[in-house]
Amino acid sequence: MNDYKKTVYMCFSTDVIHGGHTSIIEKAAKLGELTIGMLTDEVVASYRRFPVLKYDERVKILQSIKGVSRVIPQRTLSYAENLRMLKPDYVVHGDNWVTGFQKPIRDEVIEILKEYGGQLVEFPYSHNEQYERLELSQREQLSMPDVRRGRLKQLLEMKPLVTALEAHSGITGLIAEKTTVLKDGKTYQFDAMWCSSLCDSTARGKPDIELLDMSTRLRTVDEIMDVTTKPIIIDGDTGGLTEHFVYNIRTLERMGVSAVIIEDKTGLKKNSLFGTEVEQTQDTIENFCAKLAAGRAALKTKDFFLIARIESLILEKGMEDALTRAFAYVNAGANGIMIHSRKKDPAEIFEFCAKFRAKDSSTPLVVVPTSFNSVTEDEFAERGVNIVIYANHLTRSGFPAMKKVAETILKNRRALEADKMCMSIKEILTLIPEEY
Repeated sequence: MNDYKKTVYMCFSTDVIHGGHTSIIEKAAKLGELTIGMLTDEVVASYRRFPVLKYDERVKILQSIKGVSRVIPQRTLSYAENLRMLKPDYVVHGDNWVTGFQKPIRDEVIEILKEYGGQLVEFPYSHNEQYERLELSQREQLSMPDVRRGRLKQLLEMKPLVTALEAHSGITGLIAEKTTVLKDGKTYQFDAMWCSSLCDSTARGKPDIELLDMSTRLRTVDEIMDVTTKPIIIDGDTGGLTEHFVYNIRTLERMGVSAVIIEDKTGLKKNSLFGTEVEQTQDTIENFCAKLAAGRAALKTKDFFLIARIESLILEKGMEDALTRAFAYVNAGANGIMIHSRKKDPAEIFEFCAKFRAKDSSTPLVVVPTSFNSVTEDEFAERGVNIVIYANHLTRSGFPAMKKVAETILKNRRALEADKMCMSIKEILTLIPEEY
């Protein structure tokens, strides 16, 4: 008599278990001994949204469901590693991946099953308004200030590198929030959003000289927060007067912003990429440390990041000055250091990272690779960088496209020729949630 029991594999990511999930688990368990691959927190955060429940908590929920024999980690969106290890007789999934974003994953599963004679079993996907409301409620929870604020800290503990994309409005925030690509069995999303004073000023047709007051900057942050869930890092320019900064940083923390970056310059602020071409004055170490210490003392939680931006390399003050300032700023209360350069060659950035990491292995390092843009994220991570900010790319890409459309309409005296340059209204509306 053959006592062999067939084996079944399913993949789960959700932290919201509803009737659709239990129904497909019940069907899968009838086919044989069921193993569930639970996507790790890092994969879920890159694939869908940041998980409300941590990996261990999600595992416990699945283990408690009747029919589940065991739960193991699945470390990529690709099933390949686990399928080749387990060689299950069946892989079970809903039919919602026949088309769309997950289709390449499905195609890969089918090819791997062919290698040893396994079978894919698909059940109709459960579309239910109640289930969709449950998912919406989780997203609403992620957008709450006290939950959102600490997400950057959680991401830094979870991932070797966190990426942030510039957003200067609600719609650019949605682009930063929702853009996802699938590559080599992995999914990639931006982890956070960067609210730049340059882009905020430019969107209003104003120069980048700290002309916008903080209340105007906060309105932009509020617009973005209203429709997104990801953590926000705000460009705080010089921080202004210390007496004002302590109030502003407290407001940012209360709103749910995750971090502020302030630069060690004084006087009329000019964009760093001008370097020594315009008059720019760096603050003294003592004064800037006092501002950092006052800002740190004003904070009420341990979730908020106060990041010091060092302009020494921009102003050609030398590596030793940059490093001296970095260690002094950390001692004064900065819990992150941003090192900036306007050179296309990343050598001085790499040198700074190596020398800083030789003495400080834990303080997060931030870079903004606007000039040295040939460096990959993996290379930054290898050098000890923790946060990469793409600081102005939506603004820089959007304006040329809009200018071209305007010129095309004028040239042809109609909109037909410009239409191919435009996203359809329907596509735009799919970005905008009907409910918040």
